[in-house]
Amino acid sequence: MSKTPGTVWITGASSGIGLACAEVYAAMGARVILSSRREDALEKVAYDLSYRLKLQCEKTFVIAPLDLEISDSLDGVVKRVLSEVETVDIMIHCGGISQRSLAIETSLEVDRRIMEIDYFGTIALTKSLLPYFVKRQAGQFVVVTSLMGIFSSPLRSGYCGAKHALHGFFEALRAEHYKDGIGITMVCPGFIATDLSLNALTGDGSKQGTMDVKTGSGMTPLQCAKRLVKGVEKRKPEIFIGKSELIAIYLKKFFPGLLRRIMRKVAVT
Repeated sequence: MSKTPGTVWITGASSGIGLACAEVYAAMGARVILSSRREDALEKVAYDLSYRLKLQCEKTFVIAPLDLEISDSLDGVVKRVLSEVETVDIMIHCGGISQRSLAIETSLEVDRRIMEIDYFGTIALTKSLLPYFVKRQAGQFVVVTSLMGIFSSPLRSGYCGAKHALHGFFEALRAEHYKDGIGITMVCPGFIATDLSLNALTGDGSKQGTMDVKTGSGMTPLQCAKRLVKGVEKRKPEIFIGKSELIAIYLKKFFPGLLRRIMRKVAVT
C-alpha cells in the first residue's frame, strides 16, 4: 500500500474494527478523524496510538464524538468536522450494535434501537457528508456491515434486518452517484474477535455480557482492518473478510436451500 489515503473518518473508532482501522490508517500516514460516543475514550485512542506509532497526536488525529442513535445531531457534527479539516477522503462506518435473542422474545423497542443505530444513524451521517463529496466529485463511503447483511442467522433478526437494509440503501446510492466519482465499498466481516457479542442486546434491551465462542476465536480486528484497507484502496465494491464462514456466501448464491437447512440446525449464541 504505497498511496497515502489523505483524511479518513472512522465511526466506532474506540474499539474493535474501527480502532484497528484507525491504527492501520495512522501508520500509513493518513489523518484520522475518530468518532464514537465517548470523547474520553477517543482521546485515549489518539494518545495510545500516537505513542505506540511515534506520531504527533494533534497532526494525526481529530476527535469528533457523535451518537448514531441521535441522528438529528449528525449534520452538526459533519459541519464541525468540515470546518476543522481541509478534506475528508474516506468515510468508514464501523459504529453499530448487535443482538442475541429470538424474534418472538425481542421487544419492538430493541428492534427500533438497533435500526436507529446501525441503519438510520449511518445513513444520516452519509447524507450529511454526501453533498460535500458530490461537490468535490470525489470520496468513498466504506460501510462495515456483516455477513449477516448477505444471509441471516437465528438470534439476530433485528441485526440482520438492519444490515440487509444498509446493503439496499448503499447499492442504490452507488448507482445514483457513480458519475460523481463517489465510491461505495461494502465490507462484510464474519467472526472477528471484538466485543460485539458482549455488548449485543437481548430481547429486553439488556446486554448479553458473554462472548460467543466463534466470535472469540475469530480473526483479530487488526487482521480484519488490514484486509479492509487493501480492498478500500482498490475501491472494491464488496469485501468479504473471515475464515471458513465465508463458504456460506457461495451456499447462499448457488445452494440457498442447503444454506437454509444448515442455518436451521446450526448451534448459534
